[in-house]
Amino acid sequence: MPTSDLLRDHSTAWERATRHPFLLGVRDGTLPAGAFDTWLVQDHHYVGDLLRFQARLLARVPRPAQAVLAGGAVALVEELAWFEELAGRRGLDLEAPRLPATAAYAALLERLDAAAVPAAVTALWAIERVYLDAWTVAAPGAQEYASYVAHWTAPGFAGYVDGLAAAADALGGRHDDVVREVLDAEVAFWDTAWDAA
Repeated sequence: MPTSDLLRDHSTAWERATRHPFLLGVRDGTLPAGAFDTWLVQDHHYVGDLLRFQARLLARVPRPAQAVLAGGAVALVEELAWFEELAGRRGLDLEAPRLPATAAYAALLERLDAAAVPAAVTALWAIERVYLDAWTVAAPGAQEYASYVAHWTAPGFAGYVDGLAAAADALGGRHDDVVREVLDAEVAFWDTAWDAA
């Protein structure tokens, strides 16, 4: 099933994951104090988990999909370095414990290691597409967040997401279950930062 059909068929869940109060607070500047820093620390944990999942998936995908996954893995390494720089500037403790939603997302990625390749690639596409769509909703962001929003909505990232869609479409299959799991995990992840503040 084309990824475009998954967007259509899960539009309500997609909207919940991309129009969360956290994102609207980033857009209009009403995000509760501390929520953004909590999210940054938890997202640092998550990006490390995603890199490990993606590296393992890279070894399993057919040759035509390898380039886009390899490029994404390199970008995740760069993203971790960027988070480390941010932590220094903002005084964040990147060793802070994972919150339950972060641990649950890590568990989902571990389960996806055992999924068939087409389902795992579709899940990776959903993860990255919902992230891009979420930050696009937050754009341009209130002044204190605008540079972060621009970072997560850069044209290069959008091109990567398009590459993942092409890879998932080429592998085929209907993977509604993994898309639903990803969207639920995204909502829980926004909730955890919002509630912690």
